[in-house]
Amino acid sequence: MNPLCAIVDVDAAARAGWRPVDLARAFIAGGARFLQLRAKAMPGGGLLDTASAIVEVAHDCGALAVINDRADIARLASADGVHVGQDDLAPAAVRLLVGEHAIVGLSTHTLEQVDEAVRLSVGPSRAITYVAIGPVFGTTTKATGYEAIGLAMVREASRRAGARGLPLVAIGGITLERAASVIEAGAASVAVISDLLATGDPEGRVREFIARLSMANG
Repeated sequence: MNPLCAIVDVDAAARAGWRPVDLARAFIAGGARFLQLRAKAMPGGGLLDTASAIVEVAHDCGALAVINDRADIARLASADGVHVGQDDLAPAAVRLLVGEHAIVGLSTHTLEQVDEAVRLSVGPSRAITYVAIGPVFGTTTKATGYEAIGLAMVREASRRAGARGLPLVAIGGITLERAASVIEAGAASVAVISDLLATGDPEGRVREFIARLSMANG
């Protein structure tokens, strides 16, 4: 699993003055090879156009792109997969839509949800490819309705998921300064929205993250 999941959040991008596809290009130029498109309020037609453009940019550079929430858009845009939350389409149904080879990620916020994700990752269907957990730290970007879980829960979630070979992606309030500690706690990857936009130079910020995460993994 790539240690950095660079999230192209349409609303956060707009606030920072970026078109989603241009932000995706900047992330990839900085070395990101796993992108997630997040567009909670975008109408379907516009989302398909945006997703298709980002998938094309990603694939031209050998990067992967998954779409948040919308398995139908992911399939139509030829994305590499889809990421769903607890209240979205069930992972087993997502798997039927996107096929056996697609990436399917699931957000979790409690250890009970992690255990359920682990259960869904085994068996003939292998509905889940990776499990995400968060928010690790406090965040204003993504309202989950859950309190920050902290590094101790990342460690325990990593232990439970790792026992079945299921990669853990950590999200929520992760900054450049905090990223290494999250990897050291057992996460295979960190998903980042706000901090990639914090300096006004997302390409350079991605490079900084990759360098920091490489040291943590080394």
